[in-house]
Amino acid sequence: MHFRTISSNQRLTSISNFTSHSPSSLRCFCSIDASIQTQNVNDEIEQQQLVQNEKPRSRNTSKTAKTMVNLINFKPWSNGLLSSFANSLSKTTVLQTLRHIKVPSKAFHFFNWVYENGFSHNAQSYFMMLEILGREKNLNVARNFLYSIEKRSNGEVKVDDKFFNSLIRSYGEAGLFKESVKLFESMKVIGVSPSVVTFNSVLLVLLRRGRINMAKEVYDEMLNTYGVTPDSYTFNILIRGFCKNSMVDEGFRFFKEMTSFNCDPDVVTYNTLVDGLCRAGKVKVAHNLVIGMSKKCKDLSPDVVTYTTLIRGYCMKQEVDEALAILEEMNGKGLKPNIVTYNTLIKGLCEAQRWDKMKDILEQMNGDDGSIPDACTFNTLINSHCCAGNLDEAFKVFENMKSLLVLADSASYSVLIRSLCQKGDYDKAEMLFDELFEKEVLLCSFGPKPLAASYKHIFQYLCEHGKTKKAERVLRQLMKRGTQDPLTYQIVILGHCKEGAFENGYEILIWMLRRDFLPDVDIYDYLIDGFLQNDKPLLAKETLEKMLKSSYQPETSTWHSILTRLLEKGCVHESADVIVTMLERNIRQNINLSTKCLQLLFDRGLQDKAFKINELIYRNGYRVKMDEVVQFLCKKGKPSEACKMLFFSLKNNQTVEIDLFNTVILDLCKINKASEAFGLCYELVEKGLHQDLICLNDLVTALEAGGRIEEAAFLSKRMPTEENFDRSVRNNSSKNSRANKI
Repeated sequence: MHFRTISSNQRLTSISNFTSHSPSSLRCFCSIDASIQTQNVNDEIEQQQLVQNEKPRSRNTSKTAKTMVNLINFKPWSNGLLSSFANSLSKTTVLQTLRHIKVPSKAFHFFNWVYENGFSHNAQSYFMMLEILGREKNLNVARNFLYSIEKRSNGEVKVDDKFFNSLIRSYGEAGLFKESVKLFESMKVIGVSPSVVTFNSVLLVLLRRGRINMAKEVYDEMLNTYGVTPDSYTFNILIRGFCKNSMVDEGFRFFKEMTSFNCDPDVVTYNTLVDGLCRAGKVKVAHNLVIGMSKKCKDLSPDVVTYTTLIRGYCMKQEVDEALAILEEMNGKGLKPNIVTYNTLIKGLCEAQRWDKMKDILEQMNGDDGSIPDACTFNTLINSHCCAGNLDEAFKVFENMKSLLVLADSASYSVLIRSLCQKGDYDKAEMLFDELFEKEVLLCSFGPKPLAASYKHIFQYLCEHGKTKKAERVLRQLMKRGTQDPLTYQIVILGHCKEGAFENGYEILIWMLRRDFLPDVDIYDYLIDGFLQNDKPLLAKETLEKMLKSSYQPETSTWHSILTRLLEKGCVHESADVIVTMLERNIRQNINLSTKCLQLLFDRGLQDKAFKINELIYRNGYRVKMDEVVQFLCKKGKPSEACKMLFFSLKNNQTVEIDLFNTVILDLCKINKASEAFGLCYELVEKGLHQDLICLNDLVTALEAGGRIEEAAFLSKRMPTEENFDRSVRNNSSKNSRANKI
């Protein structure tokens, strides 16, 4: 207690020193990272909406569990690590051990090890393992684990909605709202009925991302498809979501709808509406709502969050006298302001340059109720100095935080780093950025959720100066906290491209798309060009496919470049896929590339696919170089395929040299396929184009040898006269003769 008092006084002295500076030097005060001083108010409201009834945990950890936990946490995992405990595994011991293992991968090893040693997991241990994986953002592993539970347990553990609810929330907290929705759809497909908790989880994820229409559809599905009755949590989530998305009227509609489902509004409901009204600038209306709160229900009274939200609303409008009056009203009702209340007021007073009142507020922070200055208080002062251009003073406050054992959070670093970058002192900004990473400040659960956009300037600097890997490692930490900013992703992608690390850039692109962000078209162009330059056409094709899903239309030259490199690398299936996609999207074909693709397909023995692609090409008004395709097939010893292609050319009235017909017919005769040769020859006869064939004698001989006397007789009657035959031979052997075309 003595230490606490000293610490409190030290902090107050430090902050009071700040107010002694000339107010005129503090010209402008911008908000820190989207008003982080008031973020705690919003978080407190949302946290109340996320309350789940949990079973109380056993506080007494068994000796066996403690021993195993120490071994697992401090030694490399091996299957023999816990061999001496294999025969002393109770359900309680296993659960206690799982709960205290620090590294999720080790927890998973332990989970599997106890199973291999004869332990039968139950629903509780499976659920705990899923929670561990989800909490630590091992989401793909968690999803695969979820789908394997029934098989792992030999059907003894039935996966119910609770398992899905957990992972839906984990995906949502990681910013992967699409994955949450997929999981929601998946559970319905496999026959797991969603509960009210499921719908609450999905609604919360959607509304956090501003997916209003999707949230409405889910709510409608909840009522009309599954007949699930909403509870107070449902309405608080809906009201909160719509108010945060500037749809206060819609929030009030749900507020009125609560009575239809016998749901009474609680203080969280009112706090949510007050917050929405204040965000919309309707602070007076919010104040009146608070006044009417007690009148509507005697058991319902405003709490600290209610008044703090009102104070924030008045401060946002720079009506600080009204905010101070709310503080007095709080005190009059016996409600003690908390640190969030004080920080909100301090921020408002700073912005209004009311230094005299701010000093009074600081003196009220006696620490008895936990309201001693914290990181948020110091951040307000740091930000004010930075906005006024007093970086030296800002760093004094920052260093003072450390000496007073106040942990700096993301906002502390971001405002200093941003100000240093704006001043051009990138070396010092980079040192602070390194410290931010090494201390894992962004991964700490205390303080406001970090914003990637706050680090935009340092990200740009690093990525423009060959230090993209350094930027990416911080981006990864931001992602672990579920922080997203599309511009930051793009800055890092372009940095990797500039450094030639295109695969690293592509990996960031995948992260970006999974979080439902739309990259600029230039991002795709840079990646595709880079992959092609580095002889990686498969990755270029994958990037092209992502580009199409983003509703961009690549240049025709981009398609042709990718197809060219795929063909050069012998990527037969991928080349064919590109041509099909081009045809589907009415992209102009290149006759040389189409021809090479057919040749590659035939060469790999994919005749059926080659014929299908050829049919599509012609159906869409394009052609291939039929002479080259047929010549290629003849060289490869594929006369039957060549014959079909010649049939196709006759059907489509495409000219092909008569010599190729002679070659194909003779090749067919050599492999005892005179019947196929006759079919081709018959088509020429039908079209009156057989006169220049010099292979008829050979074909007749082959037919007779095969016992096909009638076909041989048919051709004999139509063979050219000797005079015409000699002329045909001379014409075909003359170098300067006119090429007969069909």
